Amino acid sequence: MEELNNTAVTEFILAGLNEIPELQLPLLLIFLGVYLFTVVGNLGMIILILFSSQLHTPMYYLLSSLSFIDCCHSTVITPKMLLNFVTEKNVIPYPECIAQFYFFCAFAVAECHMLAAMAYDRYVAISNPLLYNVTMSYHVCLWMVSGVYGMGLLSATVHTAFLLRVLFCKSNIINHYFCDLFPLLELSCSSTFINEVLALSFSVLNIVVPAVTILSSYIFIIVSILHIQSTGGRSKAFSTCCSHISAVAIYFGSAAFMYLQPSSGNSVEQGKVSSVFYTTVVPMLNPLIYSLRNQDVKSALKKILDRRVL
Repeated sequence: MEELNNTAVTEFILAGLNEIPELQLPLLLIFLGVYLFTVVGNLGMIILILFSSQLHTPMYYLLSSLSFIDCCHSTVITPKMLLNFVTEKNVIPYPECIAQFYFFCAFAVAECHMLAAMAYDRYVAISNPLLYNVTMSYHVCLWMVSGVYGMGLLSATVHTAFLLRVLFCKSNIINHYFCDLFPLLELSCSSTFINEVLALSFSVLNIVVPAVTILSSYIFIIVSILHIQSTGGRSKAFSTCCSHISAVAIYFGSAAFMYLQPSSGNSVEQGKVSSVFYTTVVPMLNPLIYSLRNQDVKSALKKILDRRVL
């Protein structure tokens, strides 16, 4: 036992979502379908915005960035998760595990701040429509998107740098379907105090701050909508924001459940379910939410389809 405790782990085994044999094939088919739909939907949204001149506005510039983040976010997690359903042991080498965590963290944090940026964009569009093109110029959008990716890379770099200092010499079975922070820290035989402090600090920065920004934006938006005289104008303004509110509620709710509570065996088990929402379900839903509830996207898609028919 002493020899085992002094041996560093060189590879991990991902436990997956569950170990019930009867559920492996149905889950494989479900998540494979979800992943394919996510990739096709988000890439389709990016291509549609790229080739539709009527969608060349700040709102859709931000939306195309969100689609890129969702596509990458899902690709980092889902393919490896699918292996859990077809292999007896889903082995992931230590370097690959660290790399997966780095990119997962970068894209997850980027999505938090991108949703906040989109909330600010809607606030400007509804509260100051006459100054929208000035306030949300392409130069401003470029800086906002750069800041979003910058926050993602900064958070991922800091977390990964301190994770590399952790010594793993206990069990090599990660009680999760991907290399997430808290399941990894459970396997540590060295102090994880700094990692846990950083996790809480960055959770406040990357979850609470964007959530407060979004909440504040929508409070001002509601106030502005209430000043609109026509019922049709109010209805159109609410419709513009409904899709964004839906995406925000699902993403931040599941992320907060996972990272803004003390880590424990039970919370990790429950965290598997919440993780499915922000790593798999939300990236699939965003193209649906922003297309089915958006007249501009429907109109642009119809024009492209009509053009191809002609």
